[in-house]
Amino acid sequence: MIWNKEQECMPREELDKLQLSRLKDTVSRVYDSVPAYKSKMDEAGVNPRDINNLADLKYLPFLTKQDFRDNYPFGLLAVPMRDVVRIQSSSGTTGKPTVAGYTQHDIENWAELMARALTGAGATADSIIQITWGYGLFTGGLGGHYGAEKIGAAVLPASGGNTRRQVMLMHDYGTTLLGCTPSYALVMYEEFLKSGLDRSEFKFKSGLFGAEPWSENMRKEIESKWEIDAYDVYGMTELIGPGVASECACKQGLHLAEDHFLAEIIDPDSGAVLPYGERGELVITSLTKQALPLVRYRTRDLTQINRQPCACGRTHARIQKILGRSDDMLIIRGVNVFPSMVESILLQIPGIEPQYQLVVDRVNNLDRLEVQVEVSEQVFSDEVRRLEELEARISRELDSGLGIAVRVRLVEPRTIERSEGKAKRIIDNRKL
Repeated sequence: MIWNKEQECMPREELDKLQLSRLKDTVSRVYDSVPAYKSKMDEAGVNPRDINNLADLKYLPFLTKQDFRDNYPFGLLAVPMRDVVRIQSSSGTTGKPTVAGYTQHDIENWAELMARALTGAGATADSIIQITWGYGLFTGGLGGHYGAEKIGAAVLPASGGNTRRQVMLMHDYGTTLLGCTPSYALVMYEEFLKSGLDRSEFKFKSGLFGAEPWSENMRKEIESKWEIDAYDVYGMTELIGPGVASECACKQGLHLAEDHFLAEIIDPDSGAVLPYGERGELVITSLTKQALPLVRYRTRDLTQINRQPCACGRTHARIQKILGRSDDMLIIRGVNVFPSMVESILLQIPGIEPQYQLVVDRVNNLDRLEVQVEVSEQVFSDEVRRLEELEARISRELDSGLGIAVRVRLVEPRTIERSEGKAKRIIDNRKL
């Protein structure tokens, strides 16, 4: 299903013209309205008149998380504060929060983007959509909420937490679509198993999952356990929130809302724009944001762009499922390791649960990676020899898949801490 066929299926030539027009306007606005942008552009020796085609984007300087910190809280706004109707922010766990401002027009665009994402995941006006992303300063809950309301669906604003109650609400209220983090969907499944409820009594058909990287194998895990279709959605506070890109029924990448955002792929080390089809860091330029326009924002997310036609009929380019973040990447003895890589390997092995943690230590000046993996109740109660065989198999699979030797430790069911938001996959004890 397509929410806005006119925009989502726009001919490529027409879409390119629209992007260029909106890019020129955005660059002019930030140069004239945001001192930090003007300073960066002047230093780079470029001004709005130099942008004559989409390829000229590469001459503009990057915007980074550090720019948000340097201009905290409102220094990057391009409109007077009286025009701002919403302020949201990140958690600030790595420093000062990243603050996002919205005009009423921005809010309406955000609702439009989330309506597209939810429609792609199967939502209609007849849906009952349970939102378990957090409400408040975090963008997930309110983004999903307004998108669902725009479709005309019934919204269940459950927010995060109280997993037993979440499952009860799904059952009693007839939830048809769930919006949450993928890891929490599996936590909810564990609670469902403990509830004694019958799956046939649920109307749960599909889920829109985001806010953390997740592998294709985790998708299979969620889909097989819950017996649903699981769809990915991408976004971040700085860009607008969830809805920047989302999957269609083909599940062959996330359609980027190219009428609202322009994407590049760069080498995360050199900053050079990479040729089409190569994998690298995603850089996003907003095209319609009023309060907080972003020009060449380095997302730190690693992916690649696919501009081949999609069978669903949408013409907007697709980004590959996010592999991980360049700043979340672990370097173990010279090898790049992402949690999603470990997850993809683990979920191919029977007898283990989709709950794991990566613990990194430095012993005698050498990095050591331990992968702690939960096993099922049935496997944990098995004889020691079988547990040792499973542990050895996991070690072999990880050693082969990652290219480094890792230590594997099997742990009891439900001993790895559960999260109602983003799962904490990495514990890095090194003094780096």
